[in-house]
Amino acid sequence: MQHYPAAWGHYDVCKSQIYTEEGLAWDYMACQPEATDMTKYLRVALDPPNITCGDPPETYCALENPYMCNNECDATTEELAHPPELMFDFEGRNPTTFWQSTSWKKYPKPLQVNITLSWNKTIELTDDIVLTFESGRPEQMVLEKSLDYGRTWTPYQFYATDCLDAFTMEPKTVNELTQRTLLDIICTEDYSRGYVWKNDKTVRFEIKDRFALFAGPRLHNMASLYGQLDTTKNLRDFFTITDLRIRLLKPATGATMVDENNLSRYFYAISDIKVQGRCKCNLHANSCVFDKGKLGCECEHNTTGPDCGRCKRHYHGRAWSVGSYLPIPKGTANICNEFSPTFMHILEISLLHVGDTMMVPRLDSGPRVCDNAMLRCQNGGTCHHHQRCHCSPGFTGVLCERVRCQGPGECDDQSSGQASLHHHPIGPQRVLPLLVFPLVIVSLC
Repeated sequence: MQHYPAAWGHYDVCKSQIYTEEGLAWDYMACQPEATDMTKYLRVALDPPNITCGDPPETYCALENPYMCNNECDATTEELAHPPELMFDFEGRNPTTFWQSTSWKKYPKPLQVNITLSWNKTIELTDDIVLTFESGRPEQMVLEKSLDYGRTWTPYQFYATDCLDAFTMEPKTVNELTQRTLLDIICTEDYSRGYVWKNDKTVRFEIKDRFALFAGPRLHNMASLYGQLDTTKNLRDFFTITDLRIRLLKPATGATMVDENNLSRYFYAISDIKVQGRCKCNLHANSCVFDKGKLGCECEHNTTGPDCGRCKRHYHGRAWSVGSYLPIPKGTANICNEFSPTFMHILEISLLHVGDTMMVPRLDSGPRVCDNAMLRCQNGGTCHHHQRCHCSPGFTGVLCERVRCQGPGECDDQSSGQASLHHHPIGPQRVLPLLVFPLVIVSLC
């Protein structure tokens, strides 16, 4: 398992007991499960389903030497079979175990395979996706992701020996990306070279290099990355999946022309797939269990659901909200509060709008502008003594709800909805009252 810097461990405790003037109380914190090898929990499907070699038995030749034809695949013999599950077994055996496709016997009809990895659960990627090929690396390939359990797909990255010819895209590497172009879909030629590079058999989708655009080359500034994940839904969604699909479009040929007299040289073979990640629990759980073939978060903070995506029954005293990574190191739990029978009646009375002024209830004798449980400072702001929000750079307002104008035309862009990657909020954030009177008037203009 890849070990990250210590900053990654700040979100492993959901709550702890503390002493207050009233006695013991719970201190709630944002939390998330530890990253692990997610290939232990997936289902794999191949399309076409009969693309695996061995039925009927077949002999294969080496790509580098067309006269070396001594590799046999036979589905009825365990030692000679290459089923899909061998892409995910322990790599350390000798000889190496691997999945293998049928050969390109139907050339010039394309030899194409879809390998779909499904978790039936939303997961967040934490390290590079790595495919290790036993054959030559494909000359054309696409990695795709789904966020809706395989109903729709979007490309993650294109791979080709010639990106312009294969996908009409200029070749690019992840090192050419910036913070503002991190979400761009690129085509790379780095992982599709022929057998000249046979000592390097891996194809990668570089997660950590993208993290480094915010956290620094050695991921030393995780607070910066977490701040971006906290305030930019598109960025968080980019590293979130329910399914992955590997589309193998053209096998390695090692030459400009295909040798039609020896098509047994051309096929796909994968010995290992690595997918490192964690269950997505919306920062409301620190553990995820695999029960009856299904992953599920063990939810805290009075939340429930596979992703802790809603409040428990009788805990709708405030609208459900994802937890916050900020402030470092504990984050903000945004727990679901117990529902009060008089909640709706008080809500109708307390949410009085007069022009651009909102009436916000007071909890005690002093004004209570913000509260981490109910009136959350937005866009990464932190609540200071319930008197004011300390806003992150670039934001202002009573609850840090507005982008600070920093140059000519910037405010106009924000008001028209054209926010940059840095200032795209997670979504509409509702300001709810603390349900104790009397009221104090706070101007939001």
